[in-house]
Amino acid sequence: MNCANPLDAALLADYWLAALSNTEEESIEEHLLACDECSERLRGVIALAEGLRHVAREGSLQMVVSETFLACAAQNGLRVRQYAPPPGGSVQCTVTAEDDLLIGRLAADLSQAQRVDLSLCDQNGIEQLRLPDIPFLPDAGNVFWQQSITFAKAAPSSTLIVRLIAVDAAGGEHPLGEYTFNHVRTLPGPAAW
Repeated sequence: MNCANPLDAALLADYWLAALSNTEEESIEEHLLACDECSERLRGVIALAEGLRHVAREGSLQMVVSETFLACAAQNGLRVRQYAPPPGGSVQCTVTAEDDLLIGRLAADLSQAQRVDLSLCDQNGIEQLRLPDIPFLPDAGNVFWQQSITFAKAAPSSTLIVRLIAVDAAGGEHPLGEYTFNHVRTLPGPAAW
């Protein structure tokens, strides 16, 4: 690198998202006008952001989304399949070839939570994956968990247990809700595994 003061990728991302103050933004712009290397890094950050946006819109990411995201997806013509098992309950679920997004609506009292983790467990309750410190609104009463539609379309019939867990400042865990999704494969062809 020839740049004596290379700009950090996180700073470039904040610049691209217009999350900087006017003074910071002007300073970054001056640097970018004079530095081809950092300008190239910015192009890489932009390409990565656009790629992630594309994957998110395809429903291929496993993540927590907002109600606004779901409304926008529906307005844009995406087919959103949602399941809402009650806390401690279960639901039979499936996906079709026409579905674009798969959402689990997880109802829970989030009002006292400081941090919430989402835990994905096998049918025996053994954790397979954890999404730590997920975004949530304390007064919302719901978490909207997006399962990868790509994964779901290829999955065999199976059971998935999802848990919302409050984590306190000392690291102690407190259950907020457990939800069982009994997935039934309805798409033709063999399952992916």
